[in-house]
Amino acid sequence: MEFSVKEGIEGAEEIIVGEKDLATAVGSGTVDVFATPAMAALMEKASWKLVQRYLPEGFTTVGTELSVAHLKATPPGMRVRCKAKIVRIEGKKLTFDIKATDERGLIGKGDHTRYIVKKKRFEEKARQG
Repeated sequence: MEFSVKEGIEGAEEIIVGEKDLATAVGSGTVDVFATPAMAALMEKASWKLVQRYLPEGFTTVGTELSVAHLKATPPGMRVRCKAKIVRIEGKKLTFDIKATDERGLIGKGDHTRYIVKKKRFEEKARQG
């Protein structure tokens, strides 16, 4: 099947860092700053939402690899924006460049891989083991 996803397309998601996003809340540390797992989740969200609008009904993407560097701490109450850009397409394999910034600048960056799948079929296979 042909998809209209193209290299170079970009998308972004943003949040205001809240209590649920802190390292103390997600169990990844003992300080009240934006947690690395929360940043990674926002990066994945920016990536899948970017692609989803280009896929036909019944298709979605699943993440398979994520490599991130969390460069700076962000306190609660600050806005964080994650930007995703498709840098390579190999069949159903999509590779993203991802960057996270807060109101003071770059806080994280990395690479992410997702695959285009038929949602229902993927879920059925997962249940079957």
